[in-house]
Amino acid sequence: ILELAHAIRAVTSSSSEIAFLPRPTDDPNVRCPDITRAKSLLDWEPTVTLADGLKRTLPWFRDRLA
Repeated sequence: ILELAHAIRAVTSSSSEIAFLPRPTDDPNVRCPDITRAKSLLDWEPTVTLADGLKRTLPWFRDRLA
């Protein structure tokens, strides 16, 4: 999540502070995202990098918030 926050700040040229808040009680201690099932069941895998996806998403949000 921290890596994602840093990537978003980089793409948006933001100087926003990243705040570390207490987690909700039902939040898992460990996350290990895995797209193996999507690959095997749907024959799908990502074709866009995180950085490119954020760069594409930013204008969409800016248009909607304007």
